[in-house]
Amino acid sequence: MSRSDKHILVVSAIRPRHMEELAAKYELHRWDQATDKDAFLANVADRIAALVSTAGVGVPTELIGKLPNLRVITSFGVGYDAIDIAACTARGIRVSNTPDVLNDDVADTAIMLLLATLRRLVVGDHWARSGQWSEKGAMPLTTTARGKKLGIVGLGRIGQAIAARAEPIGMEIGYFGRSKKPVDYHYEADLIGLANWADVLMISCPGGAATQGIINADVLKALGPRGFVINIARGSVIDEPALIAALRDGVIAGAGLDVFHNEPHMDRAFAEFENVVLYPHNASGTVETRDAMAQMVVDNLAQWFADGTLVSPVN
Repeated sequence: MSRSDKHILVVSAIRPRHMEELAAKYELHRWDQATDKDAFLANVADRIAALVSTAGVGVPTELIGKLPNLRVITSFGVGYDAIDIAACTARGIRVSNTPDVLNDDVADTAIMLLLATLRRLVVGDHWARSGQWSEKGAMPLTTTARGKKLGIVGLGRIGQAIAARAEPIGMEIGYFGRSKKPVDYHYEADLIGLANWADVLMISCPGGAATQGIINADVLKALGPRGFVINIARGSVIDEPALIAALRDGVIAGAGLDVFHNEPHMDRAFAEFENVVLYPHNASGTVETRDAMAQMVVDNLAQWFADGTLVSPVN
């Protein structure tokens, strides 16, 4: 297959160096840069065999329907809840993501948020910077992670990487998931049960319809006034109005959040709480990991055009 036969629609761009590599090998069509997207598609839709996007942007289902010869979608990111996998599978469209290469950075961020939330790092930073330390003396005492029970919602690859980091801190590990894993951690078959058991609830499950709003008011109430929530999964997993109410009313002790509804336009109510640590969906946001993710997109496309298979297939 010649370069002229390899037409790729770019819905959301990946790393600049890797975009240059794709442009050198394939015919790229920048839907992401088109002002009149319908007119743009009218000229290129029939030629598109592959599509590149990112997990945060996904692929609109109606766009998939306008690409009659689309055969593969390569997504930059581990989550694929913003892609209609069922619709793709029904059409014979293969989808790939970029798993594993981001596990370490995401797990590191989860522990960073956990410690920053319990030890009130942001409050302490302000206490020192603002002069309150010299004016008022030592800041109020915080909460240790050692000896606490960490309840992980979703013990997949990232969840297990978080657990491996939490154990040396001295935390007891428990988890909730669709099935029991071959691990020596406390298992709860019920999410309310895990929240009752845990001191810190760590959310690391996939997004999508199956997990929409599963961390609700009842779960937060079960976690209790000395419990903390850390979310590095998807904003959709938490009922945000319920979380805001729980923080406002002292139902839980605090939260560390990397993900939100309607990103990047997060609910500004979160910024009002001193017991919340905020991070702008940047858990995998290191140069090294993002480069590795982009390379996996490049590798998936190369393997697809070479033999019709994928390095990291989703369906």
